[in-house]
Amino acid sequence: MIDNDFEKLLEELQQKIENEEEATYSKVVIQEYRNPSNFGVIENPDAVGMVKGSCNDTMKITLRIEKEAIKDVLFWTDGCGATVACGSMLTKTIKGKSIEDAAAFTDEKLTDMLGGLPKEHLHCSKLAVDALQKAILQYRVKNDGRSI
Repeated sequence: MIDNDFEKLLEELQQKIENEEEATYSKVVIQEYRNPSNFGVIENPDAVGMVKGSCNDTMKITLRIEKEAIKDVLFWTDGCGATVACGSMLTKTIKGKSIEDAAAFTDEKLTDMLGGLPKEHLHCSKLAVDALQKAILQYRVKNDGRSI
């Protein structure tokens, strides 16, 4: 009897959480943070960008670059679901792109691709793009002295 009551309570709590998520985030954001792509850290990357946001979330982007194109990209974060969704969508979008195209990517475009973010989570897309920009800058300085 106690096990059944506990199971029922867990199911109700899970449903409440899912209802709150659906009221707050787009379906795309929910999909990306529940099933993130490209999560991890590349060993011996060609470039690394790491940023800590005002919210204390950290975003790290590691890049493998060949012929001025992003061959591989992974992200790591200790942040919230919105930050995970931003890292996931960003890495899926820039993989295979030229460094120039990736450097032109904006947090506004990322937010749009995610179907929007609540106002209190708009900084998450900026955090992801800032980490990317930092990685690109590091790569350029290391390889040819140029900045963005």
